[in-house]
Amino acid sequence: MVENDESNVDRFDVNSKFMRVFLILVSVFLIFVGPTYISYVLFDALKVNYVASVVSGFALFIAGLLLMFFLIRKKIVT
Repeated sequence: MVENDESNVDRFDVNSKFMRVFLILVSVFLIFVGPTYISYVLFDALKVNYVASVVSGFALFIAGLLLMFFLIRKKIVT
């Protein structure tokens, strides 16, 4: 049997072109769509409390900014 070595296993390969594009699109989606459309859908369509929908939109915005900061630090976004 072949043993898995921790140094050879890449669970999150950020250097592949697909993952770079995917992470950039997720980050942009969270930054722009999170606070606007998600808050609207939660409040209007799903009848969630207004404050809860705004807080969830703000949390998605912060998550998108943190992901973008990660991508900038790894020099994926220049």
